Amino acid sequence: MSDRSEKMKELLERLEEERDELKLKAGLAKLEAREEWQELQEKLQKLRGRMKVLGDEARDAGGDVGTAMDMLAEEVKEGLSRLRKLL
Repeated sequence: MSDRSEKMKELLERLEEERDELKLKAGLAKLEAREEWQELQEKLQKLRGRMKVLGDEARDAGGDVGTAMDMLAEEVKEGLSRLRKLL
């Protein structure tokens, strides 16, 4: 086999290895994105439920309830940002 043919063969093998690694990473990213999506769905449902139950009471209850809801909303916002980066 010529030197050029050997180099091309090595290049092809490296490219195929890189492709396989990226395929694996993409599969893992999809799994991670699905898990993140599920967590965000649950947090959004929890936030929606809390807002329904508390309604005007949350404003009257003071800072603790409002702070907890703010923290949950921030977690959802950050999760959406992470998900956006995965995709």
